[in-house]
Amino acid sequence: MNPELFLAFVLVAAALACTPGVDWAYSITAGLGQRSFVPAVAGLCGGYVLHTALLVAGLAAVLTGMPGVLGWLTLAGAGYLMWLGISTLRSWRGASFSAAGATGSSGATRLRTFLQGMGTSGINPKGLLFYIALIPQFVSADASLPVPVQSGLLGMTFVALAGLVYTAVALLSRTLLQSRPGAARAVTLASGIIMVLLGTVLLGEQLVPLVAGRA
Repeated sequence: MNPELFLAFVLVAAALACTPGVDWAYSITAGLGQRSFVPAVAGLCGGYVLHTALLVAGLAAVLTGMPGVLGWLTLAGAGYLMWLGISTLRSWRGASFSAAGATGSSGATRLRTFLQGMGTSGINPKGLLFYIALIPQFVSADASLPVPVQSGLLGMTFVALAGLVYTAVALLSRTLLQSRPGAARAVTLASGIIMVLLGTVLLGEQLVPLVAGRA
């Protein structure tokens, strides 16, 4: 793999991982409301591992050529984000972290948190399109490694960077906000609003063309 291309990819991927969005919102919510935020971060990374696997298998390119499938995935992702955001908004008044008040760490809770995180990043079609649009620009046809291997390495590099960033976000939210219940409630409220707004935007992107086409 071309070292210069790889370094350029790391810089771009790190910048994208550091851009606040729904993944940050979920990381912050988990940092405030869970005894351990590891399942949430692992779930978010798991969604990107899924995108990496699809890219390596060539399924990502196939899906982009099927607008109907992507449309349904977008609707599902929009509905999921809105549901997750509404669930967060319903609990914002009591948002604060304490060892006694955080959600329990049972196996069922950890699994649910992991799956919610995986759904947050994995069901979002924009994550899939991000992989398709970004990674091929940093794959070299002249490199000794096959293109699928290069794609997999770049995809997993983003997963590692995202995991580091989301862990830092969750840790900082816990450290800075655990003794500030007012700030914790405000951040939780903002996180829920972000999720609902992003879900609404995704929904609008699909419904507006349909309505316009029927007009």
